[in-house]
Amino acid sequence: MTHSLKEISPIAVKICGLTSISDIKLAASIGARYAGFVFFEKSPRALTFELGRKLAMEAPIGLAKVALVVDAEFSYLDELTSKVPIDMIQLHGSESPKLVHEIKMRYGLPVMKAVGISSESDLDKVKSFCEVCDQILFDAKPASRHALPGGNGVQFDWSILSNRSWSKPWMLAGGLNASNVQTAVKLTNAKQLDLSSSVELSPGIKDATKMKNFMQALDNCNFGN
Repeated sequence: MTHSLKEISPIAVKICGLTSISDIKLAASIGARYAGFVFFEKSPRALTFELGRKLAMEAPIGLAKVALVVDAEFSYLDELTSKVPIDMIQLHGSESPKLVHEIKMRYGLPVMKAVGISSESDLDKVKSFCEVCDQILFDAKPASRHALPGGNGVQFDWSILSNRSWSKPWMLAGGLNASNVQTAVKLTNAKQLDLSSSVELSPGIKDATKMKNFMQALDNCNFGN
């Protein structure tokens, strides 16, 4: 089944943690470019392969389907990629550059590697990941080893990314909402943004008003400056 995609701003938006067909349709209607599906059992937004397949089948052409995994075994990834039609794998754990390369080669899919940021020194590892992945995602580093690796609604110091460039496309995540998106874009010059908890009623349940308000705030950014 396909749905029309709205024309959107020059900045691509990913809505992560989608758990229902209605939210897939909502993401498409507001002009999102990526739909994020979480396959990590500790997350309140986790999907089964069966539900993941149902949601992926509802995604319209033009809405890239991204599977988020965390330090997943090859056996798990084998089953995921065979059962769920995805367009990209997002690695949100402690995967090494070597493992990132192996996953990319094994499945023939684009790979996005998440890098947790709390200080400027966390950028030291980015170059090695750029050599093996297709995209980088900058997210706030979890406050403790017990915290979820993402979807916590926490932002980091965006000025760390100011006046920086990398050899691969990158995406900004972590606490983005309608109130701060213009500041985030101005400080980082991000061309892609990742949303999850900030546009929810509760974990995994997206809020149409929050999503629309975010896109309106994004549309109000002055992209000429």
